[in-house]
Amino acid sequence: MAVKNFVVGLFDDEAVLFPAVKKVRTAGYKLHDVYTPFPIHGLDHAMGLRESSLHTAGFIYGITGTTTALSFMSWVFNVDWPLNIGGKPHFPLPAFIPITFELTVLFAAVGMVMTFCYLCQLMPGVKKHIFHPRQTDDKFVMVIELTEKTNAEEVKNFLKASGAHDIEEQQAEAGWWFGRFDKDDEPYLRKVKPVNA
Repeated sequence: MAVKNFVVGLFDDEAVLFPAVKKVRTAGYKLHDVYTPFPIHGLDHAMGLRESSLHTAGFIYGITGTTTALSFMSWVFNVDWPLNIGGKPHFPLPAFIPITFELTVLFAAVGMVMTFCYLCQLMPGVKKHIFHPRQTDDKFVMVIELTEKTNAEEVKNFLKASGAHDIEEQQAEAGWWFGRFDKDDEPYLRKVKPVNA
């Protein structure tokens, strides 16, 4: 993964953060992420994030569970071990409904949890950079990625004018890596002196 430069601004209130996110997007800066202690309605839309496709994945997993259940039971009762039980049909669909329902729910639930963990990069041993120690405690943190066309001082002044404080420039891994939070395995991390707020 690539080590990139970021400007991090701290906000005390969501009422200040929300307009600042819109201003950052309007100004054309590359918004890396916004960390909040609780969900903020409409923030994903303000950040320009597209709607999650997790519900589509859940539907596909559910159909896979339904197909698996019906196919397996049909194969067992018609091909592998056909039994004549009182002259009843080999494909008794009403009797298959409970097992089909259970496998549909099982495949959809497990598949959606695994897809969610994959999309959010949540798994044992995966570590992401923490831009501020209070980013999910009681403060709101906005992280702007610096590109070749972006001036760091200009971004810092922009964030300060938007209501941020404790503004600092950081160099960090943009993605995730395997590691532990109780050990310092970020030798590349370099913090620059904060701008006076």
